[in-house]
Amino acid sequence: MRAADLVFLGATVEPITPLSGPAPDALAVTDGHISAVGAGADVEELIGATTRVIRLDGETLLPGFQDAHVHPVQGELTVMQCDLSELSADQFAGAIRAYGAEHPDRAWIVGAGWSVTDFPDAAPRKGELDALVPDRPAFLWSRDGHSAWVNSRALDVAGISAATPDPVGGVIVRDPDGAPRGTLREGAISLVEEFVPPPTSEQHTTALASVQRRLHALGITAWQDASVYDSGACARQLDAYRAAAQAGSLHARVVAALFWDPRRGLEQVEGFVEQAESASIGRLRAGTVKIWVDGVIEGLTAAMLDPYLDEQGHATDDRGMALVAPEPLREAVIALDRAGLQVHIHAIGDAAVRSALDAIEAARQANGPSDHRHHIAHIQLIHPSDLPRFAAVGATGNIQPIWACHEPTMDQRTIPFLGPERTGWQYPFASLLRHGARLAAGSDWPVTSANPLLEIEVSLTRVNELMRSGDPFLPAERLSLDQALAAFTIGSAYVNHLDRETGSLEVGKLADLALLDRNLRDASAGPIGEASVQATWVEGLDVYAKPMRPTA
Repeated sequence: MRAADLVFLGATVEPITPLSGPAPDALAVTDGHISAVGAGADVEELIGATTRVIRLDGETLLPGFQDAHVHPVQGELTVMQCDLSELSADQFAGAIRAYGAEHPDRAWIVGAGWSVTDFPDAAPRKGELDALVPDRPAFLWSRDGHSAWVNSRALDVAGISAATPDPVGGVIVRDPDGAPRGTLREGAISLVEEFVPPPTSEQHTTALASVQRRLHALGITAWQDASVYDSGACARQLDAYRAAAQAGSLHARVVAALFWDPRRGLEQVEGFVEQAESASIGRLRAGTVKIWVDGVIEGLTAAMLDPYLDEQGHATDDRGMALVAPEPLREAVIALDRAGLQVHIHAIGDAAVRSALDAIEAARQANGPSDHRHHIAHIQLIHPSDLPRFAAVGATGNIQPIWACHEPTMDQRTIPFLGPERTGWQYPFASLLRHGARLAAGSDWPVTSANPLLEIEVSLTRVNELMRSGDPFLPAERLSLDQALAAFTIGSAYVNHLDRETGSLEVGKLADLALLDRNLRDASAGPIGEASVQATWVEGLDVYAKPMRPTA
């Protein structure tokens, strides 16, 4: 038998897919594939003169994590611009002013990272930004990507005034006299965004290379980019992926989700098919289309079956907004499914989730069964009667666990507007599994941390990963460690159509691996979110490594 290229001994091996016999503590890699998983004494037989041997003391070895919903290039471009994401509200002014001073040649000040909880009424004002950037337009995305803060110059460039009507699927937040306040939500953002100078091809290339290093350092070996636009600030994302895949520098396995423009119709489908064919290069695929069905609860733009409450707990007539209405959504999903494309649907409110399930069900009825693996992302609020429908229609729940806890957005901008009954319907991860649903998991970075270990911790505790104290949020919906690990490995591999070759540690699968600094099942080792990745491999080749113990 040929000697292995790489052997791990003394590990806590997490195979994800259960193996028969004792828990394995060793693994071998040959020609980029897993060639053995089992007891150390057996795997040692594969050690030859040139085998690299990594001797461990119970540290966790598991499949590389896969992020089923992340915005990597867009997020890295944000880090390269005016980045507010790691700052408190009282630090924004200094950071914005300093960024403007450091970049006097930029025609616009562009950035992101503020939160709706940082400002009264969740709506920052243009006057505050005018004082910080008086000489040119400024455009700052909110952290959740569903609002933008702009100054007066940006509004003037776009021709937005008190007389400008709200666009379909968007809101221009206004002062009592009707004048635009300086906050744009959902579809209204594009009124200004179309004038913002897009990043260059070189900036996209730099961002992709940088974010690949960032994600590999978190043990992530594959992801679904949730969505790659063909216009505006993201126009060159797919080009950057194509170039990296052609050059062989795209080490990660990437599914690029193409963007469904809600202002257009079914004529988009043919173009998506062409883009998917042109982007099937190396480890890159683009056979997925992302559809935003609604907004977010904290902005009161998520689509609801029943109206929101006001801040005093009284009923309103506001049910949020459907960015794509139910009937056009059904038509779109049927057409995309018929064309052989996967659909990745953003749905946060219970009406949006129901609409997404209806659309997937309609596609099954119209086109018959398929292996397209449609999935619904975020699924914050699910009416209890819709829980069994995920399994029934074959829709995967694409979860972002780090949001399922008490934190300012939840406590200040969500619970008060939902009321007690609907509050209890949020992020029902365990209930979905009990009803037979399949779960994939992602981060939605840069909205929140890209670290899958922090996400896993919150899925187990339902407690804020920063405070690690206080009451858990709906503790009956906590996942077990096995369930959480599966969502971030084999579950996400499933929606990425990578589960036959990755996502679990089985003989014959590709050696996409992550090594942690501890045994995740050792409660005395501390919070799971404090664990760190020691090394990451793609097909047995190092793509990230910290200094490790000497190897034989």
